[in-house]
Amino acid sequence: MTARRPRERGVTIEDVARAAGVSRQTISNALNAPHRLKAETLERVSAMIENLGYRPDQSARSLKSGTRRIIAYPTPVDDPANPNPLMGGFLEAVVAASGEAGYRVLLMRPRPGQSQEQALDELIAARTVDGFLLSDILRDDPRVAHLTGAGFPFAAFGRTGPGQPQSWVDVDSVQAMIELVGMVAARGHRRVAFLASSSGQPWMDDRRAGFLAGVRRHGLAGQMYSPGDDPGEIVAATRELLAGRDRPTAIVAGGDWLALGVYTAARAEGLEIGTELAVVAFDDLPIAAFLQPALTTVRLPLRRIAEALISRLLQIVEDGVTPQAGLIVPGELVIRPSLGP
Repeated sequence: MTARRPRERGVTIEDVARAAGVSRQTISNALNAPHRLKAETLERVSAMIENLGYRPDQSARSLKSGTRRIIAYPTPVDDPANPNPLMGGFLEAVVAASGEAGYRVLLMRPRPGQSQEQALDELIAARTVDGFLLSDILRDDPRVAHLTGAGFPFAAFGRTGPGQPQSWVDVDSVQAMIELVGMVAARGHRRVAFLASSSGQPWMDDRRAGFLAGVRRHGLAGQMYSPGDDPGEIVAATRELLAGRDRPTAIVAGGDWLALGVYTAARAEGLEIGTELAVVAFDDLPIAAFLQPALTTVRLPLRRIAEALISRLLQIVEDGVTPQAGLIVPGELVIRPSLGP
């Protein structure tokens, strides 16, 4: 009878702690709650985990913590033939940040005939996920209200209302727009127009408010127009604006996709962008760098936003601590030739 070989012993958490010169709890924090550690400690411990090839037992971790280590993300409705590149970038950043914290992301959407609230309840009842990550937060968002009532953990890309958990992260659109207007004013422009979407989204309203604040601060002659979201309407309205006697010498668009209509209208009116007309916008879509001239815009720091959202969500899931205030992060100004010399 052949003797059975003894089972090979794998690297344990104690081995890693001993090699790194830290406690077992520090190793556990590096794996489960990296936000608790100083950056240098986390870097040193993570390097030791990688060097020793330590792989924690996921099933044991789930049983001990009571978590599934899964975050649900209700994905916004999009057009596969014309996808929103910002949401693609945000999802990539969320998956990366979740993975670094030891969590996976479950994409979800209500089934036909199912409400958003019913879709959320289905996952909560099945105990499939530990929390939700929401984006595209609107005023009186029903998902926020429902999860608040259910007492279930969530974090939101976009601001929640008074009386609701403040586990949100948002871009400071107002300040970014004030800075955009300031750059336009610094180049000598006095007549400035703001092109807005007619959707009434909270972030568009913030950008509009930032434009008005910038105009007041710099004493500019500002005007606003919102022709609708149809490309043809945007081009037609912008051409009419640019053909006027006191046409603006600079246009601030509420989004890069709106600026595309300005480019078309300016060329139709024989105006050279960057010299006769300054154009600036918001979002930094991939196409912005390829326009001629390349578009000055505000970049959303998606990686930083995703990391902050995951960190805030895990504070609730793992520590039972809900942030008392939302987090506002600055936009990143990307200056390109459309602003002019």
